[in-house]
Amino acid sequence: MARPTARVLTLLELLQSGGLRTVTELADRLGVDERTVRRYAGHLIDLDVPVESVRGRYGGYRLAPGYRMPPLMLSDDEALAVLLGLVAGRRTGLLTAAGTASETAAAKIRRVLPERLGRRLDAVLGSLAFTAPAGMPASESARDPARDPAGEPAVPETAVLLAVADAVSHHRPVSIRYTDAGGRRSERTLHPYGLVAHSGRWYVTGADPAIGEDRTFRLDRIADARTLPGSFDPPGGPGAAERVLTGLATAPYRHEVTLRVQGSAEQIRTRLPAGIAIVTESAPVSGAGQDVGCWSRVEVRAERLGWLPAVLAAMDLPFVIERPDELRDLVVAFADRLTRSARRSPPAGEDDDEGRDGVTR
Repeated sequence: MARPTARVLTLLELLQSGGLRTVTELADRLGVDERTVRRYAGHLIDLDVPVESVRGRYGGYRLAPGYRMPPLMLSDDEALAVLLGLVAGRRTGLLTAAGTASETAAAKIRRVLPERLGRRLDAVLGSLAFTAPAGMPASESARDPARDPAGEPAVPETAVLLAVADAVSHHRPVSIRYTDAGGRRSERTLHPYGLVAHSGRWYVTGADPAIGEDRTFRLDRIADARTLPGSFDPPGGPGAAERVLTGLATAPYRHEVTLRVQGSAEQIRTRLPAGIAIVTESAPVSGAGQDVGCWSRVEVRAERLGWLPAVLAAMDLPFVIERPDELRDLVVAFADRLTRSARRSPPAGEDDDEGRDGVTR
């Protein structure tokens, strides 16, 4: 939206709050001069908005009594963005304090949408899962930079998202044109189980009947999605979010890491979330007449290993590296750097202006 247009709409919002607004006040709120405010008011009048001008020393603008905004008009993209924002905020705990407000806002928007668009958006919301709901530990510090170099969200095409969501909702096969990370293009049929939002990415998980296996695809890499005739029965077992996380954790990467960590799966998950590692918790082990706790098996697949030593140190749990040997060398080098830093004295003269607590005197 162009800045002048945005300011005209802001002027309308200010006038809708009621009462008389002086030109000086409006100019300050909009960040423009008074002549521009008068021009913006003229734009509203041209749009048949009943703006009244009040003359005099304390004159200004106001809306005619009884004026109401016309019905809400949103494009498919705009409506989807607003509703998904409200739902994501509520499900991830960002709108906990205002949960009721977000629900009523979503309901109001839903009521004024065309029935066709409303049904399609309902399909998206009904088939969508999030991998990090409120209260679930999901440390982003454990993410392997090689898996997500940009670290930026990837947005799928609205038409693709709506088509796949409709197929999920009605258990219909869908034909997709997909480009993988290596740039290879293919066209395939998918029986989609669900949509998942994870770490700024959208995924669809389902069965690929051509190979008889479950697959997970990134929606932003799908160029086209077309619903096919027929139907399928979705399987029981893990939900869509768990399937996506398992698929990400077991995807082929350069290094296959196996660890034994003395701790529970819950403790390990604070630094190695489900999308990064497979954690298998074992029964508590006793030794020398004492309970030494449980040792969990941890499997990680990564393109690079340089991020793992810091994560293992931050986990603060005893661990044993089973493979690869390269990781042992990296952990030893990391520990040596920490030791050298801990023993290093500050350069002479740097303590003169600071107290022991680091506060400048």
